[in-house]
Amino acid sequence: MAARVADWVQRRFGLQGRSALVTGGGSGVGGAIAEGLGAAGARLVLVGRDEARLVRAARGLRGAGVEVDYVAADLACAEGVEHCVSRALGIVPGIDILVNAAGFNIREPFMKVSEASWNQHLSIHLTAPFFLTQRLAPGMKRKGWGRIINIASLQSVRAFADSAAYGAAKGGVVQLTRAMAEEWSRHGVTCNAIAPGFFPTALTAKIFDDEAQAAAHAAGTMTGRNGRLEDLHGVAVFLASDASSYVTGQTIYVDGGYSAR
Repeated sequence: MAARVADWVQRRFGLQGRSALVTGGGSGVGGAIAEGLGAAGARLVLVGRDEARLVRAARGLRGAGVEVDYVAADLACAEGVEHCVSRALGIVPGIDILVNAAGFNIREPFMKVSEASWNQHLSIHLTAPFFLTQRLAPGMKRKGWGRIINIASLQSVRAFADSAAYGAAKGGVVQLTRAMAEEWSRHGVTCNAIAPGFFPTALTAKIFDDEAQAAAHAAGTMTGRNGRLEDLHGVAVFLASDASSYVTGQTIYVDGGYSAR
């Protein structure tokens, strides 16, 4: 019985034979998701602007037995998106799982947000995921199987100070996820979003460096703590696997109940 259960779990949740492209995969949320997918057996291609960071991430994953390569690319421009796709498809014959985790947040007062800053937020959080999907989803459709995972945010549904551009973009991610799901799900390609709460990453360093702020956010959850990056492994593997074949167009909040209070 135990052997049958283990085999069922492996068939439903295992990612052996799958290839995953993870933008922002060199650190933070993207890095944590890459770790989870790699541990489940996926072949990884990490994407980011900082090549040194990608090298370190790839070295660590290889040390854990994960097959991984990387592509250095700036996804804020169309040329960077095309470079990312062409290089990735030169490494693996096709991408089965696309994780759009690249992100940043220029925290500025509303009246200080420049046109360049606004456009950069939209380019990274909305434009790049849209056109990466446009380029890679047809290949998933031909195989009749694919998974697209976007990264939303608590700011998809609530506002925080000095984050208007980021929040607007992350609100758009939720609707973009639905639009992608409507277009591709009938072809076996599901699309969902993960919305993390407060996790210790480069984007949240200012908060976690302030013990009072970090404690206040922990108190805002139902679990009484902030997130640990390994908390993202399970939901990422689920959404990338056969186990989630009837889940699409959804945003799953991994936030200790923060958004439910």
